[in-house]
Amino acid sequence: MKQLNPLDELRLGVCYYPEHWEESLWEADLLRMKELGFSIIRIAEFAWAIFEPEEGSFSFDLFDRFLELAAKLEMKVIMGTPTATPPAWLTHKYPEVLNATFEGVTLQHGLRRHNNYSSPKYRELSARITLEMAKHYADHPAIIGWQIDNEFNCEISVFYADADHLAFRQWLKEKYGSLDMLNKAWGTVFWSQTYSDWEQVFLPRPTAVGYQPNPHQALDEKRFISDNTIAFAKIQADILREHAPRHWVTTNGMFGHLDNHRMNDELLDFFSYDSYPQFSTIFYDANEQNPLADRGWSLSLSAVRSISPNFAIMEQQAGPGGWVNRIDMPSPKPGQMRLWTYQSIAHGADMMLYFRWRTATFGNEMYWHGLHDYDNRPNRRVGEAGKVGSELAAIGDRIVGSRFQADIAIVRDYDNEWDGEYDVWHGPYSWKSGKEWFKALQKRHIPSDVVYLRSHTTVEEIKRYRVLVYPHPAIMRDETAAMLEQYVRAGGTVIFGCRTGYKDERGHCYMRPFPGAAAALCGIRVAEFTKLNGNRKPALMQWKHEGGPVTAAEDFNDILEVTAGNTVEVMAEYASDYYAGKPAVTRNTFGGGDGAETEARAGAVWYYGAVFNEDAAGQIIELLGLRSPAADWAELPAQVELAIRAGASGSLAFLLNYGETAAQITLKKPMHELLTGATLSGEVELEPFGVYVMGLC
Repeated sequence: MKQLNPLDELRLGVCYYPEHWEESLWEADLLRMKELGFSIIRIAEFAWAIFEPEEGSFSFDLFDRFLELAAKLEMKVIMGTPTATPPAWLTHKYPEVLNATFEGVTLQHGLRRHNNYSSPKYRELSARITLEMAKHYADHPAIIGWQIDNEFNCEISVFYADADHLAFRQWLKEKYGSLDMLNKAWGTVFWSQTYSDWEQVFLPRPTAVGYQPNPHQALDEKRFISDNTIAFAKIQADILREHAPRHWVTTNGMFGHLDNHRMNDELLDFFSYDSYPQFSTIFYDANEQNPLADRGWSLSLSAVRSISPNFAIMEQQAGPGGWVNRIDMPSPKPGQMRLWTYQSIAHGADMMLYFRWRTATFGNEMYWHGLHDYDNRPNRRVGEAGKVGSELAAIGDRIVGSRFQADIAIVRDYDNEWDGEYDVWHGPYSWKSGKEWFKALQKRHIPSDVVYLRSHTTVEEIKRYRVLVYPHPAIMRDETAAMLEQYVRAGGTVIFGCRTGYKDERGHCYMRPFPGAAAALCGIRVAEFTKLNGNRKPALMQWKHEGGPVTAAEDFNDILEVTAGNTVEVMAEYASDYYAGKPAVTRNTFGGGDGAETEARAGAVWYYGAVFNEDAAGQIIELLGLRSPAADWAELPAQVELAIRAGASGSLAFLLNYGETAAQITLKKPMHELLTGATLSGEVELEPFGVYVMGLC
């Protein structure tokens, strides 16, 4: 049962590892944390070998001493269950708990996340350590909550141990009931793959060309991994609910092959995330035009917000990061760490913990720098954290519990994400198009959400948005199309891209004209299509409105034919290649005065016959007449992000400058800036990596 409001105050804190440091450092560390305005720490998520040094022998002495000190100093604590790092005695005695590669090679002890979730023995031992910790710490005055495990499916998100093959087989039996139904779902008549006995069924295994499984098997593999991970997490959540009922429960993510929405709904009080904006700058597409860099991390935070509108950041980047041999991130520039902190808060974080207090002097993460360097002396990053601490002490009550505001959402779903990992005919497009839409909205200072459509999503849940951008949903159920039609009839706008609607939930292609389940909704059919690669260059499209530009139609082209002539308008035509003059973008307008919807405005369904780029998204934004919510009170430069949170204490506008130069802002009326307490008006300057928080009412 979820608590009403476990994030009842805006807390700032840090991850701490008492097992890494001499006990003589503990009290001084905690006192210095309090001086910085920190009130919460996370501990113990990797400490299984300390809690259970030998099988069945439990030791709490070290953490008891630390928690006694934390309680004395009135520091609140998040306790982690340590199941991401099984100890050596466990993996040596019970090698069946280890994960295996796709090729069947067993992953050995020595890093983390080398276990599988399917092993009955691992589940048993994970339950036992969780139970012992829960009983021991249920009434501890310092502890307020628990983090289950750490970063489920991080490092590796596929599992091929013997126990996983057996668990997958059982999962399929429960899902399909019979081999006949499984064979139909997987289309096994193709290439003589038909199964006649359950013993023949496995997770994907190496084939003549490596990883080339049946595509429907590959989709079910991802669904199984998600369900199996949630089942493993549920063991711990149930124990904590029963034996530590006064504490809240969360976990941190967000990694592959896991329905985090379902896990949050069923197991957690709120979701937590680990925010490292520089991942956007070191793992990037060198061919991307106008990249957002660390500002692009706001898209990731928007996805977190779709799981839990108010969430926690369990690890906020606090320095240069990296393992000994990988993920080597630069040091944040002056002001950048503070900027990233407010980036997380602007997007919905009500609890923030930096990773970590002091950089480890040993181990794989000894270059993953925290607030303090090895010398333990004050530095620029510590100073920035202290500034944030004092600022949040003053304005935290205005922020906590408020929620991000947006009228437009970028739509995703797990089936298409998981299917698209393998299917190159739609998978790469969704991420690109979503990012380009986000970029176009950001540059126009139009806040946006991310929304995941699920099998039980209702039209009432999505009607709060004026516009839904659903770029390339290859898999679309008829029920989803019907729900979107209701949304449009109520006045909403849906925007699709190429490769929409042609598969069912099994991943089978419909025997219908493209765009399949969405054809009637769009009022068009795809007369022809082509993938663009090799020497097939992007076509051009001419937008038909007055002054409409020519833009590139990238990656894939659907050549459209209007089937609902009374309601469909051609918004752009191809301007090159053999299909020049054919429809490229259409808008189907309906609803409004239909039936019971007499008071509603007409809605629309757009179909864009290519993969979106920033220019195309910008054209549609202009044609929709979307405006920034700051338009009436400010003129903002492109380098500044706008985010708005609203709650019982009023609305707050966060202005975040990602530029290395000052941003020039024109305020059309006097505005109260909360971080400084100043009233600003006219031409103002926001420093490089600077932050303003404006009170709107």
